[in-house]
Amino acid sequence: MRNALGCAAVVGQVVAVVAGAPLLTGWMRLVRARLEGRAGAGVLQPWRDARKLLRKEPVTPVGTGPPFRIAPALLVATTVVAAALVPLLSTATPVSGYADLIVVVALFALGTLALALAGLDTGTAFGGMGASREMTVAALVEPTILLSVFALSLPAGTTNIPAIVADALGQPARFASPAGLLAVAALAVAVLAETGRIPVDNPSTHLELTMIHEAMVLEYAGPDLALVELGAQLRLALLLGLLSSLFVPWGIATGTSWAALAAAPVLCAVKVAVLGALLAAAEVCWAKVRLFRVPELLAGSFLLALLSVSASYFLNGAS
Repeated sequence: MRNALGCAAVVGQVVAVVAGAPLLTGWMRLVRARLEGRAGAGVLQPWRDARKLLRKEPVTPVGTGPPFRIAPALLVATTVVAAALVPLLSTATPVSGYADLIVVVALFALGTLALALAGLDTGTAFGGMGASREMTVAALVEPTILLSVFALSLPAGTTNIPAIVADALGQPARFASPAGLLAVAALAVAVLAETGRIPVDNPSTHLELTMIHEAMVLEYAGPDLALVELGAQLRLALLLGLLSSLFVPWGIATGTSWAALAAAPVLCAVKVAVLGALLAAAEVCWAKVRLFRVPELLAGSFLLALLSVSASYFLNGAS
């Protein structure tokens, strides 16, 4: 029964992320449009866009090689594997033992690297510019994610994410500690940078001098572009889900109860929808920072993560 429950949780996580990621993007766009006084396109618009792109003929630029053709599928595949590992619905799954912090971050980094190589493979000025900027951001974001979650792993004594979440469920006061508050602030900034959101990047702009993510994917069209957009939506949904699992873990199943597993998707969807709405509302109020100020912002988030590790080590050492 435990194996059946765990397998159902893994399948449910993957299905929920893949099916819900475009809906989350549509929800965030709708919230932002309403706050700006516009009607908005509706929550289902990303799925309509994907259907339109899938019907088009794929176009491959002359001179591109395997990196350009493989990158969209690799981006989606790495994110789907990470979705199976991250405890969104349950901490007791057959793959929980493999859901190490370093493995999950490495999967995100692999998708980022694949997209950067695809941008370089096009041989265009925009592709090279976007790839260079993306790797600069990634070099600052990945250590911040590692340190933020590592600060939470010190009380649990492990870097296994399901074990961290399960341990945190028994000690809810930990999130109000200095280490927890610093870690959530650092991880929130890292999520904004990793997903290309304001103030680091603007996913709805094509202004040449400010593009990061969009500059790498300008040459994609048709089904390949649909996969790239789906990959970006999956990463956003998964990172918000990881943020909610680490800092608001209530509702995640930890035992062998089918009732708890049935309620987990609803609670997870509510938490991620609230985080998405807060992010969309913040983007209305924020302005994109200048490109040369982005490293300063990310360095500040890295410092917060480093302070959270220091505070967690001091508190656990003292106890």
